[in-house]
Amino acid sequence: MAGRPREFDRKQALYKARDVFWQRGFEATSMSDLVDALGIASARIYAAFGSKEALFREAIEVYESGDGAFADAALGDDISARDAIERMLREAVELYTQPDRPLGCMVVSSATNCSADNDGIREWLAEHRRDRTRSIIERLEQAVRSGELPKRTDVMSLGDCYATVLHGLSVQARDGIGKSRLLAMIPMAMAAFDAQTEASK
Repeated sequence: MAGRPREFDRKQALYKARDVFWQRGFEATSMSDLVDALGIASARIYAAFGSKEALFREAIEVYESGDGAFADAALGDDISARDAIERMLREAVELYTQPDRPLGCMVVSSATNCSADNDGIREWLAEHRRDRTRSIIERLEQAVRSGELPKRTDVMSLGDCYATVLHGLSVQARDGIGKSRLLAMIPMAMAAFDAQTEASK
């Protein structure tokens, strides 16, 4: 009599899949990579998650509700906009350079270039990044309404600046730029905010 298939923890399987996709990217991750990482047969992966793409989308949700939730937490905190943005950038560096995790941001690095067959995944992640840019701009708009920033502040350009820095930190970390160098850049990035408030005095 054949033995029953070994049970597996679906949540733990998602964490393992997250790390594989985070490290290798969506397109470069094969089913054999996932079989090796999750320790279960491909048929069981399909039965549990439906498809590689469905598993990837769930893995992104796990990332964004866990490690990747730092930006929402910083921007939503009851602190000044300047402190919120600085906190967001510092926590990005901390996450993107952790020695026990893949480098960089999963949303930035896992599907920036895909074949035409996977354009849906590429665009889905691009929209996630655009959502982050919008959330930064919205936080700056709040700062204008509260008087922290002058009314004439170009919040869209300033928000685009910080989104570029945030996403650029991921690329730099992925390329092996160390934590201390990335942290040293943050005061320079914050000078763009300070220039707005100084000009109004």
